[in-house]
Amino acid sequence: MELTEVMRTTFACREFTDEPVPDDVIYRILDVARFAPTGGNRQGQRVIVVRDPDVRRDLADLCRPGMLRYMVQNQRGEAPWNTIVPSTVEDDQIAGWRVASPFFDALPTVPVVLIVAVDLSVVASFDKELDRIGVISGGSVYPFVQNILLAARNLGYGGVITTSIASREPEAQQILGLPRHMAIAALIPLGRPKRQLTKLRRREVEQFTTLERFDGPPLTT
Repeated sequence: MELTEVMRTTFACREFTDEPVPDDVIYRILDVARFAPTGGNRQGQRVIVVRDPDVRRDLADLCRPGMLRYMVQNQRGEAPWNTIVPSTVEDDQIAGWRVASPFFDALPTVPVVLIVAVDLSVVASFDKELDRIGVISGGSVYPFVQNILLAARNLGYGGVITTSIASREPEAQQILGLPRHMAIAALIPLGRPKRQLTKLRRREVEQFTTLERFDGPPLTT
């Protein structure tokens, strides 16, 4: 496929056919994705290909509490898991909620799941001293994660970046045999989409790009 088409039609795919994803296809996807840039070219990413349905079921169970909090906060009109605006949702309020999660229910049966981790002992974190949640370390792994989705789309497959498992990272690390310094960046279910979206809704460039300053005029053609 032409690059622009791949970039404009790679959507968050959460429903897959039963068609398996062979190891050679995963290899081809990762063989392209590996050319993503990383800080200092240290290439701290690691990928675990998870096919065992019991392991995937355990991982799905770890995702549920974080996603439940996300959904409850969202239904209360909050920005879920926000680090700037405090949440008014208490733990006992969440315990009383029951929200369907068909995506995680299906996780043990999707064609394959990729776990992408990043070695925090080799990446640079220029924001480590700032009084906020760090984001810079992600620059050394998320280009690679997005490349996985782009390479998959080019071969007719799809997937989605999920991160709710991070709220239970220590348990996930134990299940997967990951050392403490290997942070889980994404859990990616991968497969052949049940349907392929080709027209994605995104904000126009003028809505998120300004000249010179945050309050500057929008960039236009």
